[in-house]
Amino acid sequence: MQEKKSVSKRRVLHPITRLIIGGAQENTMLTADYLDKDRWQVDVISGVQTGKEGSIIDEVCKRNIPLFLEPTLVREIHPIKDIIALFRLIRLIKKNKYDIVHTHSSKAGIIGRWAAWIAGVPVIIHTVHGWGHHDQQRAIVRNFYIWLERVTLRVTDQLIAVSGKNITKGLKDGIGQKNVYSVIRSGIELERFGHPRVDKPTMRKQLGIPSDAIVIGTVTRLSPQKAPLDFVQASTILAQKLEKVYFVMVGDGPLHDAVVQIAKANHIDNQLIMTGLRRDIPELMNCFDIFILSSLWEGLPRVIPQAMATGLPVIATAIDGSAEIINDGVNGFLVPPARPDCIAEAVLKVLYNPDLTRNIKNGALQTVHEYSAKKMVEMIDTLYVKCITEKCCKT
Repeated sequence: MQEKKSVSKRRVLHPITRLIIGGAQENTMLTADYLDKDRWQVDVISGVQTGKEGSIIDEVCKRNIPLFLEPTLVREIHPIKDIIALFRLIRLIKKNKYDIVHTHSSKAGIIGRWAAWIAGVPVIIHTVHGWGHHDQQRAIVRNFYIWLERVTLRVTDQLIAVSGKNITKGLKDGIGQKNVYSVIRSGIELERFGHPRVDKPTMRKQLGIPSDAIVIGTVTRLSPQKAPLDFVQASTILAQKLEKVYFVMVGDGPLHDAVVQIAKANHIDNQLIMTGLRRDIPELMNCFDIFILSSLWEGLPRVIPQAMATGLPVIATAIDGSAEIINDGVNGFLVPPARPDCIAEAVLKVLYNPDLTRNIKNGALQTVHEYSAKKMVEMIDTLYVKCITEKCCKT
């Protein structure tokens, strides 16, 4: 009879489709980095695709996280590459004898879980950072993704949702029962955002912004999901109502050129600063006066607790995980999605009500401690032990 390994020697693999700059990717990196090295041997495997969003592969390597790169693991549906990726994952998993495979993102979530099941991995976990299906998709595409999730759930021991809204959506779409879900909110490095390395006047000077200007900013991927054009339209409204106001957009993506064109057409191109991809997010946020997130859908947007930890009043669209973090009027403001006019109205409310804004900031600082990376990893550790213990008892 084979002797069971102690919990301190367990091996974990985290498959993820891409290590671009994004919430799911940073969540995965922090999990792999923060898990107790004496208890867990944690590896990450990712595809090599990047894009305008930028990559965190270098950051993962700097943190000395063991990383495998698999060129056939791609975001798009590609039958040949998908089959090759499946078999290569099976081979890797069997070779390294992982005790847990914990997948992230839609493609790696499907392929990774089936590879783990075929390879005989004891515990298979998937984190829902936001479902791959959403209302903006064609019905046939959306229903196909839902079907894939339902089928793959059969080989899944536990689903981690980064927000309760993800669970509600999953249950509504017939993906599992309540007992298969756990809520573990996506964590951030609070200390990094509470103590920026460059002060506000210095960063504003670097960006060419007057020290006495109003600065309204966002950190986002310039993609349809994030609705950056709504940020531009709201900025246009505000530019007509406020003097000495600047708008900062941190990030890049496929809508970059559209943002530039609309800003120019609306005559705010001299007030809109587009930084492109940056790694000094805490320092950039620190030079804002107000933070905006205009997304149409989200899992749990990490930029909201990041902005809160920086001490900013946050205005976000009332969707999915955003509405779970923000209690409207208590620790931030919620506005309807796809309503730039409502975003502008909320900004004016913040600027013209200093007492309310002060209370909002205090409420946000109390909220943000629920989103620390340390707390997230402690909960993941507990879940790992629970799942392994249950499997050991069954065998």
